[in-house]
Amino acid sequence: MEKKSTENGEAMDLSLLNVANPEDEQRIRNAFAERNWSDIKSSDSWVIFRVMAEFVEGFDKLAKIGPCVSIFGSARTLNEHKYYKIAEEIAANLVRKGYGVITGGGPGIMEAANKGANSEGGKSVGLNIKLPFEQHGNIYIDPDKSINFDFFFVRKVMFVKYSQGFIVLPGGYGTLDELFEALTLIQTRKIARFPIVLVGRTYWEGLVDWLYETMEVQEKNISPGDIKIMNIVDTAEEAVDVIERFYSKYLLKPNF
Repeated sequence: MEKKSTENGEAMDLSLLNVANPEDEQRIRNAFAERNWSDIKSSDSWVIFRVMAEFVEGFDKLAKIGPCVSIFGSARTLNEHKYYKIAEEIAANLVRKGYGVITGGGPGIMEAANKGANSEGGKSVGLNIKLPFEQHGNIYIDPDKSINFDFFFVRKVMFVKYSQGFIVLPGGYGTLDELFEALTLIQTRKIARFPIVLVGRTYWEGLVDWLYETMEVQEKNISPGDIKIMNIVDTAEEAVDVIERFYSKYLLKPNF
């Protein structure tokens, strides 16, 4: 069992970290070597200004953006994949209905959605996140509507604040993070309800069934009806129709 001595002399079992590979383990070791508790107080105080700067840039660029729908999904989806085509079609249809499109600004599903919006001459927004791997801005974002973020939480505020709906295609942890952020805010009434559409029944039904059967019925950790915040569809037409039907009944306005 490998152990590492911490600053106060206590032993830390590195086997408990469950790191994926030697490169990850080395990165963790370097992080412990480079930081101490006195560093944290001084450096974190200055982070406030970086956070403020990201909020200011986001608010300035998006304040008068008009009604938009955020489209989420995997950055790893290739352009020949059916979900890439569906995302592109969804975005194009939304623009024809008068909506702009907001994405995470990267490749895959995000690129497809920006491409669809761009093809129809609509607003194509990209909220890119700086990552050590995978993420880079795509070429279909309007130059004046491309924003780069260091902080995930600031970026998520922009998605919610300036979107009148979420359309979620198959993706990974990041996609789930964005989905459950919106579900939590709606469930706790921190924001008004807006339509959330999951595209791809075979991909999402297992998760939704678990939420209902385990969280709602068995454990009662969510309230009856919380599942109904989400709609599951298979086609681009169905996804856009959910948005249209919702706003045929409710006023289209900013979230907060």
